[in-house]
Amino acid sequence: MHKVSPVIEGGAYPAKAVVGESIPIRATVFREGHDAVNASVVLTDPAGKERLEPMHPTTPQGFDWWTASVVLETEGLWTFRVEGWSDPWETWVHNAEIKIPAGIDVALVCTEGIALFDRAAAEAEAASDYPTAALLQGAAKNLDSGQQVEDRLEVVLADDVRAAMKRFGPREMVSPTPDYPIFVDRRKALFSSWYEFFPRSQGAMWDEENQKWISGTFDTSHERLEAAAAMGFDVVYLPPIHPIGRTFRKGPNNTLAPGPSDPGSPWAIGGDEGGHDAIHPDLGDFDAFDRFVEKAKSLGLEVALDFALQASPDHPWVTEHPEWFSKRADGTIAYAENPPKKYQDIYPINFDNDRDGIYQESLRILKLWMSHGVRIFRVDNPHTKPVNFWAWLLGEVRKTDPDVLFLSEAFTKPAMMRALGKSGFQQSYTYFTWRNEKWEIAEYMQELTSETDSFFRPNFWPNTPDILPHFLQWGGKPAFTIRAVLASTLSPLWGIYSGFELFENAPLAQGREEYLDSEKFQYRPRDWKASDESGENLNMLLGRLNHIRKEHPALQQLRDLHFHHAPHVNALVYSKRSGDDVVIVVCSLDPHNIVETEIYLDMEALGLTARDVYLVHDELTGQTWRWGQHAFVRLTHDDPAHILTLIRYGSRSTAAGPATAQG
Repeated sequence: MHKVSPVIEGGAYPAKAVVGESIPIRATVFREGHDAVNASVVLTDPAGKERLEPMHPTTPQGFDWWTASVVLETEGLWTFRVEGWSDPWETWVHNAEIKIPAGIDVALVCTEGIALFDRAAAEAEAASDYPTAALLQGAAKNLDSGQQVEDRLEVVLADDVRAAMKRFGPREMVSPTPDYPIFVDRRKALFSSWYEFFPRSQGAMWDEENQKWISGTFDTSHERLEAAAAMGFDVVYLPPIHPIGRTFRKGPNNTLAPGPSDPGSPWAIGGDEGGHDAIHPDLGDFDAFDRFVEKAKSLGLEVALDFALQASPDHPWVTEHPEWFSKRADGTIAYAENPPKKYQDIYPINFDNDRDGIYQESLRILKLWMSHGVRIFRVDNPHTKPVNFWAWLLGEVRKTDPDVLFLSEAFTKPAMMRALGKSGFQQSYTYFTWRNEKWEIAEYMQELTSETDSFFRPNFWPNTPDILPHFLQWGGKPAFTIRAVLASTLSPLWGIYSGFELFENAPLAQGREEYLDSEKFQYRPRDWKASDESGENLNMLLGRLNHIRKEHPALQQLRDLHFHHAPHVNALVYSKRSGDDVVIVVCSLDPHNIVETEIYLDMEALGLTARDVYLVHDELTGQTWRWGQHAFVRLTHDDPAHILTLIRYGSRSTAAGPATAQG
């Protein structure tokens, strides 16, 4: 056996799964000679209980690829191994179906079959399955009876006998692989919808007397929690909530000339009030934070916190642990840079010094926030820290709190992004933000759904506080609709940064992918009530998208994605399928022009035949049409996408229904 999957680095890291997810286990299984070969998967749950699952050949004869789709029901560390074995029963069936009708060695074939049934009956008795033992004993007697040979063969190859032999038939020359790990997370690791906002901007008030903004607080942000819940999101992510340094504090638009009331970047963590284990006093105290978490919980939301391992020049670490930072030739501490960007207000951590001290402090900080109800962390720039550190840290958390989830914010080289996924991050940011063309979306999804699916869970974000993509800058409302539809239906994980629903798209400068007046460096209160009253927002669409996702299992998994053909270069058509649930998405990629095109559907991918006629119900507009293998769609500025659920009702020869209509 070889090419066993999912196996990560030879089993050094566990593959990923979630409770209830269907996981494909594959292997190439073969043996010498002409005797039948078979294979099975042995699963061991976190309590040590084993379970056997049959594998099935999944390619044309001669390629020897075998697959089993297994569902793991409990959280924790599982293992699996593939066992290939010589199958005397299938060998006998093959020979019997050829020899007995031809009258070749009939007596010998029957004698061999009786011996196999007797062995299987003994196994069934040992398992206390007496009805099956009796069935197999009866099959042996039928082979030894005086009936016509062909009649005897029909009886002993009945479905119930075949099923019994698959369970208890002999397995010879069993060849097992090593045991490989799979870690099973809770469901939200694979399927969740994220909403990011800055509490300091929500409820911020203008102090007329002192001509400055007064920060919003955890308590004044409860209304934003209600809005996120109303839009169907289930994770609310907060940027760092810790004290902010004053040395080299940044002003509006990342300038080095802050005013006296400018709040600075939340990622410049640490000041006189404390570091990563403290809360910025403008936001409230731990009691206020606990109320915020409890309010979120009451709305069906989880709070995710930013975990950024870096420090402002005023962080207590700088004086207490100066060895944790790098020094330049002139003796100054090196600040963070990503040329041409400079972050003078942030000192990176040097992991080459005091490894144990940094590791233990990081674990202490996580456990502090976990004790206040935080079970999800978004990790800032993990690719600038050692992968071995993350493997250790996430592994330590997993030992005691396996429900805690980590999202990797690493927009970097593919090898590093993959390494972080392998090391234990349950979710990862992706290149989706910059994939706009039809061919590159399809190519990227092929990678995510079939090459890295066992260790890299993609979380699709159309925007972040750091990234305002060019597509959103010049595409207007249709661009925001298009990217929301794609993000929410291509991946089971997606999220937006607040302001997306208001179509915020002003860049810092021509050609830049940064927001003008970025919320990273200043208060940015928004008039949410006015947008609700005018209807100039995407709230309804976002709520509808999240509702559709929750109603359809096809959109809650990553792997079963299929692209269909549309001649138009700006029409993307794909389907996702889970059992009988099939969702077809037809989406324009052009926010400026109407897209009209024929589409040609792969009926087999939909679980249909070329003769089938079916209904499609548009979950966005409520319309229903009758479709076949071919259809026509017209995508406009107001309706640049269709999310269609499939309703089966007959074949072309018998179906009756409305005439085929345009999509």
